[in-house]
Amino acid sequence: MTTHAAHETQPRLPEHAPRLDWMKLAPDVFKALVRLDAAAKQGVEPRILDLVKIRASQINRCAFCLDMHSLDALAAGESAQRILQLSAWTESRHFYTSQEIAAIELTEAITVLTDGFVPDEVYARAAGEFDETELAHLIAAITAINAFNRFGVSTRMVPGHYTPSA
Repeated sequence: MTTHAAHETQPRLPEHAPRLDWMKLAPDVFKALVRLDAAAKQGVEPRILDLVKIRASQINRCAFCLDMHSLDALAAGESAQRILQLSAWTESRHFYTSQEIAAIELTEAITVLTDGFVPDEVYARAAGEFDETELAHLIAAITAINAFNRFGVSTRMVPGHYTPSA
């Protein structure tokens, strides 16, 4: 059995290299995506946005975005426990409000389109928790983080260097 102290003394594996710096090479695309994200977040509570960004990043396996948005959520006062439980939210619903669960379910449905659509019951639950303007902004926020995730995983953005601004 390895102790926590022993784990800290072992050398870490080297970082992978990013494939390209898409933000520098396509600055207009990056700026447009930042504008979409900024416009979307105007209609959604910050704590819900954090959960949505973390959950989509988990599903999409975007380590860079997962690192960034988990650190942002912690800096904003989110508990580590709720962040850790998010990947298993169906078994730990009691950590979240009904509105947060509706947003998480909608995030999963929009992020994983294996059936080709968002199920009516998932949409109905979200529509029951958010007014139409909030719901439109939530869908935009989910779309934006999915776009960021796709850039992150395709260009192999390197996690571990982000520092929250607040």
